[in-house]
Amino acid sequence: MITDAVLQFLAAFFGTIAFSVLFSVPKEHYPLCGVIGGTGWMLCWTLIHVLHTGVVEANFIATVFITLASRIGSTVRKCPVTLFLIAGIFPEVPGIGVYRTIYYSVQENHEMGLYYGRETLGIAIAMVLGIILVFEIPQKTINRLFGDKALYGRK
Repeated sequence: MITDAVLQFLAAFFGTIAFSVLFSVPKEHYPLCGVIGGTGWMLCWTLIHVLHTGVVEANFIATVFITLASRIGSTVRKCPVTLFLIAGIFPEVPGIGVYRTIYYSVQENHEMGLYYGRETLGIAIAMVLGIILVFEIPQKTINRLFGDKALYGRK
């Protein structure tokens, strides 16, 4: 189980960095992008495989974490939140669900196609709601908690 968890983290970490390269994220932000994506995926994977949480609920919680970590990272690094959010959310995207939906539909296994279609739609909606929830936190609050003055003492 520990070996699986480490391999899952490493795959998500390097996958996120590879996506960061494709998305033209500046090189100095690769490690933080990788940590955000890898940790978010580990949270989702742990919730599903260890704590036996539902897939949709696990993706929602992981998306909230990734979005919050991205906002904090953008505040600390003084760069746009999209650098971390788009790259970091990459491991959560339900690509296999879309594939399975199409596959089973083409195979005329409508029951399985509908199952994976509902699950994929649920994950996508959970991701959107998780992002919206975190972006409802005012930027002033993030700045107050994680800005320069909060990190290095007030001057």
